Amino acid sequence: MEFDTVTISRLITAMTLIFHIVFATLGVGVPLFISLAEFIGIRKKDKHYELLAKRWSRGFVISVAIGVVTGTAIALQLSLVWPNFMQLAGNVIALPLFMEVFAFFFEAIFLGIYLYTWDRFKSKYTHWLISIPVIIGAGMSAVFISTVNSFMNSPSGFTMENGEFSAVNPLEAMLNPSTPTRVFHVLGGSYLTVAAILAAIAAFALLRKKGAAEYHKKALKMTVISMFVFSVVTALGGDLSAKYLAKHQTEKLAAAEWHFETERNADLVLFGWLNEDNEVVGAIRVPGFLSFLAHGDFTSEVIGLEATPEGERPPLIIHYLFDLMVMIGFFLLAVSFLYLVLSRFKRWDVHNKFILWLLALGGPLAMLAVEFGWLFAELGRQPWILRGYMTVEEAATKSPYIVHMFFLFLALYVVLGTLFILTLRKLFKDNPVELDLEKHYPELSKGDKK
Repeated sequence: MEFDTVTISRLITAMTLIFHIVFATLGVGVPLFISLAEFIGIRKKDKHYELLAKRWSRGFVISVAIGVVTGTAIALQLSLVWPNFMQLAGNVIALPLFMEVFAFFFEAIFLGIYLYTWDRFKSKYTHWLISIPVIIGAGMSAVFISTVNSFMNSPSGFTMENGEFSAVNPLEAMLNPSTPTRVFHVLGGSYLTVAAILAAIAAFALLRKKGAAEYHKKALKMTVISMFVFSVVTALGGDLSAKYLAKHQTEKLAAAEWHFETERNADLVLFGWLNEDNEVVGAIRVPGFLSFLAHGDFTSEVIGLEATPEGERPPLIIHYLFDLMVMIGFFLLAVSFLYLVLSRFKRWDVHNKFILWLLALGGPLAMLAVEFGWLFAELGRQPWILRGYMTVEEAATKSPYIVHMFFLFLALYVVLGTLFILTLRKLFKDNPVELDLEKHYPELSKGDKK
């Protein structure tokens, strides 16, 4: 049986990233909300927020454990699946990969201290302060790994001699032109996604009306406020990313917007499809908005895909990934804004079924937006694995055993995903909020049963 090792290599990496990004996003975002809930609880002397922090930290430990395994799988795949890439660029990306591992250990040490020191300090602020290094470690892990991906999009910090990288400056490679916007967008998107997921959990609990209403309402309010803030931050990050693409990766922006010819006052194209002549049909056009998105000027010139050699053009399917990612982002912004506006008027029931269902839908959609965003980032760089220096085809392994590796990793992710779901279900189903309130805060449990 003949097969294409390059295609199998792509599938392995795609499968791993699609699975890992879920836990990576949770790993970056959840510590912030654990810390925020505990801080509010201390300031307001509100046990509901303290319980929020405790319950979220229980689930977070499980996601960290799975994330460690999938992160290790990615590191392993770099050498096994993309050996030629590592031979060329391994000495450049070694520093950020090492620093990412260091940041994780830094986070893990303080996470362990945080989990096992509840109610052990005279001042509750002392325990809360331990959460800060956890947030920093989680954030820095995202920063360092994002610099690797940024380097693959805008390689710098070396000279090319005889087909090899020499005079390597690791810091310059890490701080390449793509890094600031990518890091900003990754962090903002992670915090937004986790806020949306936690809000969805609270909204769904209120829809089910299984008790602990006050607890879930407070969780919803805190997370929806955060969702609105980080929606704005993420939108700003997306705008900066578009301007980076317009300057440094024109082919990616052009493919994302099906912008084939270089022109001024370029329209923003939403959805639609292409006919046999590569003409856009059935799309929604926003006049001049692509020029504004690219350069902040409605009359500016946007370079079309025609300026890129045909063999170096990204697949046009990224147009849909880009549109879906942006649409979900604006949906989250609109829903959180609607909730905040309605909450200002006492005569409006902000916890009505319509709003709660929209918020419950926001969690899964937010995670889908993360998946679409990373697929857009990776496919938009094609055919390059290292833009301008090495293609994906040149980087992939030629080993015939790559098929066995695919099924091995597939089995691993099926097992890990199943264990993750079963463990969380067991952890929270056997210890519902009502039981925690009755056990630890009996004075609050009566009010929560309304």
